[in-house]
This record gives sequence, C-alpha cells and structure tokens, in this order.
Amino acid sequence: MTRLAPLLLCASLVGAADLSAQTQALPAEAPPAAKWLTVRGEFRGRVEGGTNIGFTSGRDDVYWLNRFRFDVAVKPSPMFSVFMQAQDARVVAKDVGSTTAPFRDTFDLRQAYAEIGDTQKGPMTLRAGRQEMFFGEQRLIGHLTWVNGARSFDGVRATFKPSKGFTIDTFAVTVVRILDGEFDKSGNGNRFVGAYGSATSWIPKATFEPYVLWKRDENLKAERGDTGSLSVATVGERWVGKLPAAFDYAAEMAYQTGSQGSDDISAWAGHWVVGNTLGGKWKLRVAEEYNFASGDANPADGSRTTFDQLYPTGHDKMGLADQVGWRNIHDVRSIVEFTPYKGWPVTASLHSWWLADSHDGLYGANGALVVRVPTGAAGSRVGDEFDAQFAHALTPQLALAGGIAHVFPADFLKSTTPGASYTYPFAMLTYVFLH
Repeated sequence: MTRLAPLLLCASLVGAADLSAQTQALPAEAPPAAKWLTVRGEFRGRVEGGTNIGFTSGRDDVYWLNRFRFDVAVKPSPMFSVFMQAQDARVVAKDVGSTTAPFRDTFDLRQAYAEIGDTQKGPMTLRAGRQEMFFGEQRLIGHLTWVNGARSFDGVRATFKPSKGFTIDTFAVTVVRILDGEFDKSGNGNRFVGAYGSATSWIPKATFEPYVLWKRDENLKAERGDTGSLSVATVGERWVGKLPAAFDYAAEMAYQTGSQGSDDISAWAGHWVVGNTLGGKWKLRVAEEYNFASGDANPADGSRTTFDQLYPTGHDKMGLADQVGWRNIHDVRSIVEFTPYKGWPVTASLHSWWLADSHDGLYGANGALVVRVPTGAAGSRVGDEFDAQFAHALTPQLALAGGIAHVFPADFLKSTTPGASYTYPFAMLTYVFLH
C-alpha cells in the first residue's frame, strides 16, 4: 500500500476529487506541413497499479507504462497513399504479474499499408497490409489502444459507398500476435473475415449498423477432449440514435453459431442503453445501461454456449478496472456525466454484475477465463464496481486523463478468491507532435 500512496495522491490532485471522465481527451492535430507528407509522433505515459490485486489482501503494485509511436503518411496523389507506424512500448517497475504483452512491445512495426482510392469522396477504397480496425463502439472489433501493445491485423479491407448515407466495409485479415523479443507476426491458423455496414439515412436521427463476421482458428481443444478447428459466424446489428426530449439510445445484439472440433456453438449477447441530457451549467447527462452475454451450463457436453467477444476494445466496457468481459455476464450500469469546469468532462459509473450461468465462469476484459466453479456452488452474484474518470486537453497537443475504480466483491468472488476489495487508479499524459 505504501508504494501506491503517491499514485493515489496524484490521481486525487489531478482528478477533481477523484472523479474523471469516461472519454479520453485526444490532442488536436495540426494541419500537415506538406499535403503529400505527414510525420506524426505520439508519446503516452501512464502510471497505474492496484491494491489487493487478484482480490488478495496486501498484493499491491504501482508501475509506469510508456509508449512511443512514430507515423509517416505519404500521399503522392488523391487516389494513392502509404502509411507506416512504428511503436515502442515498455513497462517499468511492475512487480506483480506479467511484464510481457500487452505491457511490452519493443521496437516493432504496428501498421504498414497501402491505400488505393479517394477515402473522402470515392465510391470504393482498398487497403492492404498491417492495419488497425475498429467498428461501432468496438465491442467486437477494436484497436485496443488503451493497452501498451495495441492490436492490429494483417490483411485486406475494402470500403464501398454504394449510395448516399450507406457504407459497407469488407475485410479478410488475421490478427497480429505480439511476440516478446521477436518481430510481431500474424497467421498461425487464425482467420477473420467479415462485412460491416453503416446506414445513416434508413432511420430518422439514427445510425443502423448490420454486420456478419466469421472467425477461424486451428488446434483448439473441444469439450469432449478432441482437438480441431474453430469456425464461428457472428451475425448482429448496432442501432444508435436520438429521441425527443433530449433522450438518446443505443442497442447492439449479436448471435453466434458454428463449431469447435466436435462441439456445436450457439451463443448470443446484447447491449442496451438509454440516456437523457438534462443540460444546465454542468451539461448533465444520466443513463442506464444493461449488458448481457450468454454462458455455458455444462463444460463437457459438447455444446458451447459461452459468447465469444472476438477482438474488442474491452477496456471500460464492463468497468474501468477491466475485471469483467462480455462473456457469461449480466451487467447493470448507472452513468452520470457532467462538466464542472469548461474542458473538464467527468464520468462516474456504478456497475453491478451477475454470472449469466453459475456453472460457467467469470471472464476478464481480455476474454480469458478468470475462475470457474462447474457445480455452480459459488452462486452467480459477482460484485459491484464504482468508477470515476476525467479527461482534459491542456494544450492542442497535450492531454491529461485520470481515474479510479473500486471493486466490491460479492458471493462468487468471495468464494473463488481471497475476496478482498480491489482498487485501480491511473493518471496519464499524451503528447502529440507533427511535422
């Protein structure tokens, strides 16, 4: 706890009484010096840690994450461009848990692609190479830029604009694996193919996004013990819009079907939120959110019903502390957003979690299983989390963000872990420079 005290003090000093906004303030970008060449650098430093990590009393840590990115974009004509991004990500003074990926990714090529077509006005754009991808709220496909070694893919992506107000992206890629001490590589049997649409004119004051995604992998173990390939299709939609009286809403639902070896797959998930902007001096907005993802009642019957969250930006979707993912979960969230001072947006949230099926386990924000009790004897009540965070642009090129989360364990966590409450604070600076 003594090592964490300076961090908690820092978060309180810069966090407006320990409160902070959910959305990070991103530094504004200045126009490039030459239209055909843009050079951009970004340095991000974040101090974070936790008390009672793993819900174990006295297991505390505080460490420093730094990440440097260097981008070069060359656009010799309106119809052709090349983009490259090098990245160096490191972790300092981390004593608890792993210090490899995603905390470290030293001197590697994160993006390198060529693009053909007019991205602003053209009916079609083709991009080939190593690239990041993100759609919607990134609940299924995201760049995961919160972590030091953020995600990218190798492959091809084509964007079509067949009519005004409608765009469809198709892609065939494979996720890049961060390898410690080696050049990051993709492949290894992984394939990810999909089509993601976006329509802004079909529904008044709303955006509708249908999608079809297919994921394949190899040499995975089935519930009955055999080894085989994964082939799973995800069909879903996202719908976000505005209502009268300053109300807003969003909904996303996805269904999965397929197989893993001899296992059959059938799972689904949903996200629903309704908010209201009350306005006033503090620009107050309140919202209620519910998230669900199916679980599996029997881990040995050859039927997989735990939802696969694919490749999301899972950070802060089910809590700022990233202890819960979009798998086998009920998550009820209450949200308050306000701006007490100009340019200092603050968000406070309260999450409450239950397992969708008590015979399945709890999964982290990265989708990995944390703990499972197949008998269901530990119950389904996981716990609660309070979050507060803020963001502020200090200058057009320098942004500050900070926050704190506290997890209150309930019956499931108390039965499967030592059961101590967990606190996660952070403070972060991002500096962008361009030429």
